[in-house]
Amino acid sequence: MARGTKDMTNGNSTRLIISFALPILLSNIFQQLYSTADSIIVGRFLGTNSLAAVSSSGPLIYLMVSFFVGTSMGGGIVISKYFGARNDDKVLRAAHTAVLFALICGAIVSAIGLTLTPTLLTIMKTDPEIMPEATEYFAWYFTGSVFSLVYNMCTGIMNALGDSRRPLVYLIVSSVTNLVLDLMFVGLFRWGVWSAAFATVISQFASAVCCIVYLSSKKAPYRLRFKMLRLYGDMLKEILQNGLPAGVQNSVIGLANVFVQTNINSFGKIATAAFGAYAKIEGFAFLPINSFTMALTTFTGQNLGAQKYDRAKSGGKFGIITAVVMAEAIGVIAYFAAPILISMFDDSKEVVAYGVKQLRTECLFYGLLAFSHSIAAVCRGAGKATVPMTVMLSVWCVFRIIYISVAITFIHDIAVVYWAYPITWSISSVIFFIYYNFSDWVHGFDRLQQKRSRL
Repeated sequence: MARGTKDMTNGNSTRLIISFALPILLSNIFQQLYSTADSIIVGRFLGTNSLAAVSSSGPLIYLMVSFFVGTSMGGGIVISKYFGARNDDKVLRAAHTAVLFALICGAIVSAIGLTLTPTLLTIMKTDPEIMPEATEYFAWYFTGSVFSLVYNMCTGIMNALGDSRRPLVYLIVSSVTNLVLDLMFVGLFRWGVWSAAFATVISQFASAVCCIVYLSSKKAPYRLRFKMLRLYGDMLKEILQNGLPAGVQNSVIGLANVFVQTNINSFGKIATAAFGAYAKIEGFAFLPINSFTMALTTFTGQNLGAQKYDRAKSGGKFGIITAVVMAEAIGVIAYFAAPILISMFDDSKEVVAYGVKQLRTECLFYGLLAFSHSIAAVCRGAGKATVPMTVMLSVWCVFRIIYISVAITFIHDIAVVYWAYPITWSISSVIFFIYYNFSDWVHGFDRLQQKRSRL
């Protein structure tokens, strides 16, 4: 076993999943600090209008980045499979393909984001009062997209090899950098909302550089060599086969969220600011669950690559149950702490009222959201990425948009928009439950391999 990697095909499954998930949890906490620090500091120092400007760009950022981040997940899935199968040559070629692919995708995202910023914000019915600041923030943020995508791909490679601790160290450095720069640019210099995005770009650059320096050093278990950076055809094909479904899934969810944000914006800048505050709270609330789902994908991929089917099943069951219980406990806490949590971002009475209403509408259903994400993670690790893509596209995008479009026509109440999430989480959970318990998902990789051998 190469130094700096973790074999998840042997030993106590529960202990391995937890030990792997904890560093990811800490990494996710610091990563969430990027955008949350922006929102809190902007809201406190620059006011409600600036907070609304940052909030209005959130779904657009997710929409633009999510496809490429989702697609890049294919790199981690492929690497974890070949790592579990002890195929070092394919691990090395997949890693080099993945890094170059991330660089290309980052350049594309930056170009699209910078070009379409004003048009997209207009389509989303962004309040004219906050349009200039929203445009500034959005444009600056996308100048650093390439750093964000490279960092995510590199950490995906390290996680696939069982190393979830080193990405944590790099992320702590960049998160602290982001916080310090936010306080300096916004709090001290009062440069405006654009400077919060500029601070994020600098921090993302720092984290990407740390990852590249390590992966290209002699200490790395699978050393990155710049002369080997190329899109190896067979590896790129596998990465896209495993990653494109997740990319499409993320995009359609992002599209649905843009639609939701558009309806929220129609209720005014106060509702927009509150929605942004809620989104940051949900992001933090779901960090433990995201950590377990990432661990589940790696655990499932490595064990199915090693053809340890029963072990993959038992580990998946533990991860799913743990994620659901944690999510529901967090939801209960959030329900009672709602006024305090929202007021951290903006303590105006109107913003708090909107934010509390949304948080209390959705938080008690977090267990269902965790269940859907956990099953989706297992499916991706099993090479069945099209399953979560299909479910989430049809339910979290198509049905969610239809529901809001019809319901808001008859009941023009913002609560109708808030309820779109619990309703769609419930439907997807039922579908995932049926699939997980009544399909042969454990042999997904085997069937893919048989299909390739016949071609």
